[in-house]
Amino acid sequence: MTADAWTTWKDQALERTITGAISLEAPWALVERFAGLVRESGAAEEAEAVRAITARLDEWGIPYDLHHPICLISLPRESALEVYGPTARTVAAKTPAMGLSTGGEALRGDLVYLPSGHARGVGDLFSAGVAAGDTPIAGKIVLTEGLPMPGKVAELTRLGARAAVFISPGERIHEGICTTIWGAPDLDSVARQPRIPVLEVSRPDGERLVAEAGNRAAPLTVGVVTRLETGWRPIPVLVARIAGAVEPDKFVLLHAHLDSWHGGVGDNATGDATLLELARVFGQHRDRLARSLRIAWWSGHSHGRYAGSTWYADHFALDLAENAIAQVNCDSPGCRWATTYDHLTAMGETVPFLRAAILDATGIEPQPERPPRAGDYSFNNIGLSGCLMLSSTMSEEARAARGYYAVGGCGGNIAWHTEDDTIEIADRDNLLRDGRMYATVLLRLLNAPLHPLDFRPVVDGFLTTLAHYGAAAGGTVDLGLAIAEAQALRGDLDRYYAATAALAARPAADPAVRAANAVARALGRLLVPIDYSREGAFRHDPALDVPPLPDLAPALQLRDLEPDSDEARVVATHLLRGRNRLVWTLRQARALVATPPA
Repeated sequence: MTADAWTTWKDQALERTITGAISLEAPWALVERFAGLVRESGAAEEAEAVRAITARLDEWGIPYDLHHPICLISLPRESALEVYGPTARTVAAKTPAMGLSTGGEALRGDLVYLPSGHARGVGDLFSAGVAAGDTPIAGKIVLTEGLPMPGKVAELTRLGARAAVFISPGERIHEGICTTIWGAPDLDSVARQPRIPVLEVSRPDGERLVAEAGNRAAPLTVGVVTRLETGWRPIPVLVARIAGAVEPDKFVLLHAHLDSWHGGVGDNATGDATLLELARVFGQHRDRLARSLRIAWWSGHSHGRYAGSTWYADHFALDLAENAIAQVNCDSPGCRWATTYDHLTAMGETVPFLRAAILDATGIEPQPERPPRAGDYSFNNIGLSGCLMLSSTMSEEARAARGYYAVGGCGGNIAWHTEDDTIEIADRDNLLRDGRMYATVLLRLLNAPLHPLDFRPVVDGFLTTLAHYGAAAGGTVDLGLAIAEAQALRGDLDRYYAATAALAARPAADPAVRAANAVARALGRLLVPIDYSREGAFRHDPALDVPPLPDLAPALQLRDLEPDSDEARVVATHLLRGRNRLVWTLRQARALVATPPA
């Protein structure tokens, strides 16, 4: 048996039974019901949505816990941009959740245009920033391109902007949230609460404003109007529990967000419905599951920057750290024209098994990408391996043919986060296909004797990243020790997976299998945080882009710094500490795989 036995296990007969049981009766009914509900976090219509789910769970005899944590939630209520002068008018606008409220009054100021460009792809949505250069923006109302994402808002705040007006990439104005605080604030993050009012206008209105701001001898004066209800309020967190028959204490966490902008059919009624159908089918076959499945519907995703999943990560942190095998996200499955899996995300250790599972289930070759800092991935600091975030999506060619720009869900439909995300966005055939895909992925995670996690691609990624950072650092910081340890771990993993491959033929209850799986989970607790977080375990990094091996990413700054400058010395100190953290983590990982279980 080869080392690939860790990721190639499948039970074809049981998969046919499980996937064949997936139907559209319950999920499509839920999609239609949710299409008529505006599911704001903590609001009455969201509570109605919860009752629709729990009624089905009760009918099927599936146990669940319904929590109502009190979280910081922000609900936009009023927004407009007033333009004064010869072209006086009121421009339609939206304000993102967590922006500063003006109380419905106009905050006046001079408008200055700062080009920053629109996102070129889905990955850029969460990473793009702004560069002011010589443009004086302190005390000004800044007009710039793109969605009002946290990185841009935080940078404009740091530069002293009085307010920010973002230009949508199209005619639609998209809802969103602009805080960098992940979940509820704590003492380390509360100071990052947005301190300026923020608006977004349509592209046609934005381009007219750019022209007006640039064609005047005197500054163009505008007024920013926002009103938000921001405060602590109870929100629902619903978690269904399907116990496994062999190792019921070990579990996979499947999750999706319940709250929405407007009807939110493609984002995320289809995901909520997929979870409901998976609960029904896996509940019917619970006696054939080796390990347990938890299915969570979170509120606070849209209006609290993942408040619900963060609350769960905080309050069940030790259970997650000790017993979770992986987390699987379900956002925007079953949308129209979605014929590819080109923008779904997966951590490196899940990619080999995920590719095989999706290809077997759908006949479509997936193209997994590194998960961005988004999508209820609230478990990175704990060290949970994760796969999926976005689901199926339309091809680049299909998007281009329709003139669509990049969005963060709805299968690539630009109805995402707008009033247009209605029942027409859902597609019955795609919803059925995606439900079967998720069922296949979950069954292999739950029942494979050996957890189908292969950390060799992760270490390969480390080596590529270290070579890139090392070239940028030059001789300022020697990353040779980190490279040597990563190379050694890569060899250790080859030997470990080869030595344990035969365990794939044993049952999940076998003591040696359990020991090997404990090692796999422990590897995740070490290698996921080092690759996806700067903060410690049981903390939450900001909702900003996290590059690979983020402790060492500042090496790229050294290319633009004088070697003896204060800035270069500060970066070098940071890199030394980051290298030490990485080397220590790699050595701990090597110790874990030094003695394979027999």
